[in-house]
Amino acid sequence: MQKFIDTIILTYNEHLHIRRAVENAKRISNNVFVLDSFSTDDTVALALAAGATVLQNPWHNNYADQLNWGLEHFNFTSPWIMRLDADEFLTEELIEEINFKINSIDENISGIILKRRYYFMGKWVNHGIYPVKLLRIFRTGKGVCESRWMDEHIVLSEGKTIEFTYDFIDENLNTINWWTGKHNNYAIREAIDYLDITYNICGYSENDKDDKGAQANKKRDAKHRYYKLPIFIRPFLYFLYRYFIKRGFVEGKVGLIFNFLQGYWYRFLVDCQIFEIERNCGHDKKKIKQYLLTNYKINIGE
Repeated sequence: MQKFIDTIILTYNEHLHIRRAVENAKRISNNVFVLDSFSTDDTVALALAAGATVLQNPWHNNYADQLNWGLEHFNFTSPWIMRLDADEFLTEELIEEINFKINSIDENISGIILKRRYYFMGKWVNHGIYPVKLLRIFRTGKGVCESRWMDEHIVLSEGKTIEFTYDFIDENLNTINWWTGKHNNYAIREAIDYLDITYNICGYSENDKDDKGAQANKKRDAKHRYYKLPIFIRPFLYFLYRYFIKRGFVEGKVGLIFNFLQGYWYRFLVDCQIFEIERNCGHDKKKIKQYLLTNYKINIGE
């Protein structure tokens, strides 16, 4: 079967996931490119054994910078590119849909939005957050990742988007201890995103009103509305919304754990980071930048 997609996957210590991701992506891809940030486990060896092409590049600032480096340095030969995380893979239905539709899409379409199905502790979290719609497939040369510390999206240089019917799956196989550690690291980046919205410390949020597509704009609008709510109160309200109004309680104990940790604990931790930074720096952009550099080794720049 002729294929029309190349896939790019970013990795760092993805021993548990990389073989699954590469072998799954190969079913719709001519080439699977893995950009590794110098993993200390056997991620690179496993990716090569599964048939991927691998380059390594040190991690600098954020996901967007790394992905855009990969878009510039890999030799993409297919008309479409798909971006996947190492712990993601396509359902059988989506594989069939992509292979059936991808070569008959109108020329004025440059991006394809897919629905993400999130698994937590081995269970599909069907209530509370599903579906999350993300632009993950785009025409080669017509998409880049916007520069942000969190919540980055693929931005098209031209063309419209369409939405496919079926899902891809996000299922991380690490422990809950790993998961909380990861979100602890995410919290400071989410706080930086808030500080940029509020004080323009990075300059990224100035472009939030630009036309990035309905999917990205809807998510950004929701985030801006969320941050207008009172600090420390908003995580509790968000948890109530997800757990009761969106019926997260239907998922039983796993739904309670997931919605509490991801919908309340994580958001509360972000507010703690914001509170600490503003308490130490006030509204002074220079002090905020110096605080981030001193305490988190994060260089925002001038």
